[in-house]
Amino acid sequence: MGDYVIYDTHCHLTDEKFDFDRDKIIENLKSNSVVKAMLPSDNVENSIKAIELSGKYDFLYNAVGIHPEEDSRFTDEDISRIEELADNPKCKAIGEIGLDYHYEHDKDKQKYLFEKQMQIAERKNLPVIIHTRDAIQDTYDILKKYPNVRGIMHSYSGSYEMAMKFIDLGYYISFSGVVTFKNARNVKETCERLPINKILVETDSPYLTPHPYRGKRNEPKYVNLVLQEVSLLKKMSEKEAAQIICNNADDIFGW
Repeated sequence: MGDYVIYDTHCHLTDEKFDFDRDKIIENLKSNSVVKAMLPSDNVENSIKAIELSGKYDFLYNAVGIHPEEDSRFTDEDISRIEELADNPKCKAIGEIGLDYHYEHDKDKQKYLFEKQMQIAERKNLPVIIHTRDAIQDTYDILKKYPNVRGIMHSYSGSYEMAMKFIDLGYYISFSGVVTFKNARNVKETCERLPINKILVETDSPYLTPHPYRGKRNEPKYVNLVLQEVSLLKKMSEKEAAQIICNNADDIFGW
């Protein structure tokens, strides 16, 4: 860790895996150079928890939204509730939203849910945090329909060519602990080739723990390990990379 500050732009601090030490982890963030963090949501209940938690700490912010894997459970009432919750003053994005075809899901329901929340983002003038798995072309096709909405491709693992297409739509590309994995050559190569002024870093904690802690619970402080790998790939000092990446986050979240 160097003489810089950094943000974790995606950490699930409301997750039950943090129930026994959540406040301790949050209170130790600044001593680990993490000065801002974004709490994304998966459903209405989680959105409310993210709002409550970000209300307790001045350096935490929230995003409200319904994850695509909620396709069998969400209702139109839930979508309306997300729109209401988006008025919270510390809500800086709609997310995480998108498409996930990895398991057997109702693709039509996912697309409906995705578009309804894209429309909320457009009405509220908020960016979106996008989850996409095994659905990158359909995700792109939907995002393209909303040229007034900007956002973040969360924990990106697609190709460089697709990343540039998302950037052309006004999106930032966010890298998680996956970029530190020795076998993630395609993710490393994409990061290496992308312009630094379009990159963000995140942990997606408690998931996707970076090397060398892979297999253990992830924490927001490990965003430093993601930054170190990104700066290495970009052949920059950690301080220089951190400053640009923080500016990128300030731009998209307006915090």
